[in-house]
Amino acid sequence: MAPVRALAALLACALLPAARPEVKEAPIRAHMAFLADDLLEGRGTGQRGGDLAVAYLEAQLRALGLRPVAGDGYRQRIDVLGARTLMDRSSVAFRAGGADLRPAAGADIVFASGDGAARAAFSAPVLFVGYGVEAPEERWDDYKGADCRGRLLVMLANDPPPTAGEPGRFDGAGLTRHGRWTTKFEQAARRGAAGVLLIHTTESATYDWSVVAAGFRGEKFRVASGQPGCPVQGWITEAFARRLLASAGQDLDALRAAAATRAFRPVALAATADATLETQVRTFPQYNVAARLPGTDLREEAVVYSAHWDHLGIQDGVIINGAVDNASAVGALLAIAQASVGHPARRTQIFLFTCGEEQGLLGAEGYVRAPLWPLERTVADLNLESLNWVGPARDIEFLGGERSTLLDLGRRAAARLGMRLRAPEPDVQGLFFRSDHDPFVRAGIPALSPGFSLAGQRDYVHDPEASRAKARTYLDRYHRPADRYDPAWDLRGMVQQAQFILDLGRLVADTPARPTWVRRP
Repeated sequence: MAPVRALAALLACALLPAARPEVKEAPIRAHMAFLADDLLEGRGTGQRGGDLAVAYLEAQLRALGLRPVAGDGYRQRIDVLGARTLMDRSSVAFRAGGADLRPAAGADIVFASGDGAARAAFSAPVLFVGYGVEAPEERWDDYKGADCRGRLLVMLANDPPPTAGEPGRFDGAGLTRHGRWTTKFEQAARRGAAGVLLIHTTESATYDWSVVAAGFRGEKFRVASGQPGCPVQGWITEAFARRLLASAGQDLDALRAAAATRAFRPVALAATADATLETQVRTFPQYNVAARLPGTDLREEAVVYSAHWDHLGIQDGVIINGAVDNASAVGALLAIAQASVGHPARRTQIFLFTCGEEQGLLGAEGYVRAPLWPLERTVADLNLESLNWVGPARDIEFLGGERSTLLDLGRRAAARLGMRLRAPEPDVQGLFFRSDHDPFVRAGIPALSPGFSLAGQRDYVHDPEASRAKARTYLDRYHRPADRYDPAWDLRGMVQQAQFILDLGRLVADTPARPTWVRRP
């Protein structure tokens, strides 16, 4: 070939787009099967199985040749405080209207220490505070200056409901950040409450009592440097709440109706709570695992892909493997990282595996507090959570995507796969606030969990109605020992989701303009 023709050919090749990184099924399946194996013991926080998961992730990132994000190691230490309530030495009881009420632990009440104290004992007046919400943007304040110090607060779960006159109040049928139980606990602690108990209904919590009870079994965790909660925090059943309020001369339905109005004021109950907590406390390290693929001309900025490696571990001698939640996403993120090697984008790509998500987004919170990459140069977080194990679909769930310009990029990425984004639906379960992208959101970074769903109302390719029915069976396995890996699973839908997230991430990484908020959550 003549020199001029050879040079022209080389220039033409240089101007062609790089080959598209392609996510493969085999690594997703292999990683997921291993991480959800009994050998990993459910990858529990502060448990041996979690340590094995961290070692595995670190080895995989090294093998791929990816670089540490900061320093010379792949681990980011997050110090965690663990508190295990010694239930045989702990109790919460009430005196109301001359009656002594002793709710049965696990059946009527679940509770734990929120401040990490080894011992707490108090007698406190009980105050009903409606939904326990303070939301200036909604012109809503359930506290109205009430002195909550040293009191035990009883409150309703979820947001104040919309009305015919205000159908969009508190996002209508969707759950806002104000309705999250974590927000309510934080509000109570800031006001100096001795304790806080939420009244559970399946409708308001969006999950049944067994899920609440499972969440309070064993140790409770928080980032050791974080703000402590109340000395006692937990939930009571609606049936017990009715008994308590009736003994105090109140009616739950009447109080609930009053609490649904802006005029509501806290109600001091003719009741006293007597609490004694003995708690076994420890502080120990957990680890996020992170690696980066350096970018080209915009390498000083980064897009983060994240997935949490932890699940519930061993509880009462039983392994809760967490195959869908969240070995599916960890396997997919490792496969995304593998596909990306050799295909740098303009911006740096960071692959972040977080700890302690099941305990309150601990790893993501820890990362945002002490980021390995400056937050001002982090343009987006795309979080992977509980991916599609049913089969291929025609659509992608993009919950919360309409809140930022990620929506436009998401549409482009979906179209490239011959798919479409699902239209926004009411976020009844508050899923947008329940996964590891949320600390990035609160730090001002556009973020979401594409494809995250507990039930999967997708437009499946094969027998859509039967596939949706199959997906809904996961609700019976969520956070239970039955969330086990099945080699017979059709992972083509999971490959679709992983490819979509990689394609979206590369669009974010290659587009000169950074994503911006349209409507901040």
